[in-house]
Formats: sequence, C-alpha cells, structure tokens
Amino acid sequence: MSKRYEFELGKAAGLLVRELFKLKTGEEFLITADTEADFKVVEATARAAFTIDAKPMILWHPSPMGIGKAADPMLPLKSMAAALKEADAWVEFNTEWLLYSTPWDVAIKENPKLRYLCLCEMDTNMIVRCIGRVNFPALKEFQEKVADMTRKAKTMRITTPAGTDVGFKDDPKNPVTVESGYADTPGPHFLSGQIAWTPKVGSVNGTIVFDGSVVPLGMLKEPVKLTVKEDKIVKIEGGKEATEFETWLKSFNDPNMFLMAHVCYGFHPNAKLTGVCLEDERIWGCTEWGVGNVGPHLLPPKGRSAASHSDGICLNSSVWLDNVQITGNGKVIHPELVKLAKKLGKA
Repeated sequence: MSKRYEFELGKAAGLLVRELFKLKTGEEFLITADTEADFKVVEATARAAFTIDAKPMILWHPSPMGIGKAADPMLPLKSMAAALKEADAWVEFNTEWLLYSTPWDVAIKENPKLRYLCLCEMDTNMIVRCIGRVNFPALKEFQEKVADMTRKAKTMRITTPAGTDVGFKDDPKNPVTVESGYADTPGPHFLSGQIAWTPKVGSVNGTIVFDGSVVPLGMLKEPVKLTVKEDKIVKIEGGKEATEFETWLKSFNDPNMFLMAHVCYGFHPNAKLTGVCLEDERIWGCTEWGVGNVGPHLLPPKGRSAASHSDGICLNSSVWLDNVQITGNGKVIHPELVKLAKKLGKA
C-alpha cells in the first residue's frame, strides 16, 4: 500500500471533520463513495470522525455510468435516500457524483438538519493540497468580500483571452453562496475557493469558451465555444471535443440540458488544472459555468430540474461588476481585494 502523504492525509482528514464539519460526539456521519473513489481518503475520514467519537458509516456502492439523475438507474435509490434522510452530516467522495441525483434531492428536501459537503473526485493529493494546506480564515475573509461586492452588482460582464465575452444581470432573490469549505450549518456545502450563484433567469447572453476542462470530457485539448441567448445554448463550436459535448447534451433528450444553470468564481490559492472538476473550477481567477440541473440553494424556491449537469471552466477571467473591474486575466486587481489576496500569497 502506498504511504504517499500518509501523515499529511491524517492532518487533512482531521481538519475536515473537526474544523470544517465541526462534528460532535455521537453525530451520525455518512460517507458515500463509489468504486472509483480514492479509498485512502474515505478511510482516513472515517478514522478521523471515529477518533472524536462521532459515528461514521461508509456507504460504498458500484460506480454508476453517469452523474446526477443520470446515475439514478444504477443506484440503490430507496436505501440510499433512507440513510441520507437520517444522517446528521454527509461527505460525498464519489467520482460519479450523487450531487443532483434523486437521493441528493430527497436528502436536501427532507432532512433539514443535514450538513452536506460535496468533495466529489477528491483524492489523496487534492485533500492534502486543498484542505490540509489552506488558511481557511483568510480565504473565507477574501471570498466574503468578493461575494458582498457581487451581491451589490446589478449587471456583470466576463471576458477571457480564449474568447469568452458574456453579460448578464444579477437577481437579488438568488443567493450568492460562498463556498468556504465549512459544512457546520445545515444545507449543501462545497470545497473552499468558489463563489456560486444563478444569474437572473433569461439574462445570460454572449459567448462562453471553455478552455480548461468540462464535464464529462475532463481536461480539454482545444476550446469549446458556446453561443448563449437568453440562457439557452444555441450553438456549440470547436473541434472533436465540442462535438462530443454537444452529443452528450443531446443524449438526454431534455431541453433543460441546454440551459445555463449557474456561474462561479474560482479563488482557491492551491488549485490547479487536473481534469477533475472539483479542483479545476476553483483555479484562482477562473470562472465556471454550470449547465443543466440547478438546485434550490442557487435558484430558490425549487431549483430547475434537468436530466444531468455539466460544469465548464473558463481560465484567466476578467470580471466587471457594474463596469467596475475586479479581476484582469485571472489576477485580482481591485485595491480592496488585493490586500486580502496578499494573505493568501496571490497578489
């Protein structure tokens, strides 16, 4: 058995359960993993939870041939949903995401106490780099400032060197969520380093170019260009991968799979492009667009259902909030943000 990062993995798992989840004695902690997951991470997390007298349980199951609701036919839906409805906390290490699947929907709707943390595709290297070696208070402070500025904006524009040029309006009814990595309150939570929200429905117009990675293709060899009108993808251009992406979207026979679901900033100081969505969408200075299903935590009160979900990465983004620029080609340039970014070694 590989001993790579054996000590560092223990520290990261300890931070996860004690600092991020703030697990308490006796809490029932559900860990889900499919057969593609890094089981070293799964075991280390269960061990760390048991050490503080929480009650971990690993739900290990075969890997479905799809993510979100596309995974439903291959999941033990009733048993999985039943367990999730009773757990106090849940961390997902699945490679084929349960996020946005039917058991996820049931858990979020019917278990108001549940603290869920999405760490899909998390492996040993990533948990050490993106959890074990992070100044969480400084990162949270930076993200909260960016989120506050975004909440006050009425219009936005994003460009990238690869050709992205898209504008949209913000809707004050849609939350701007700070994914600071903490899962100590009820509801869905995600790995630190991302800020997510859904633009005003029908307002997204322009060109979005994925040049980092895209689900389900992974790291891209050439850009995938989307033309978007009133939230709907009306054209997909590029090479072989663009064709594969369009074919995948069409395969669901669901028009909602061609709708933009959400937009995110990536601001994790240690994230790098690996082809793993969880990390790629947090690369410092990127923006990320979700396509398809969107949950009620981003589009209240009910979200918008779709057969599956995709995320695509736009590297080196420039962002304007009501004509005030906060980032340029992936670097923080707004004076108030530069001061906070310095604490993270990113300015």
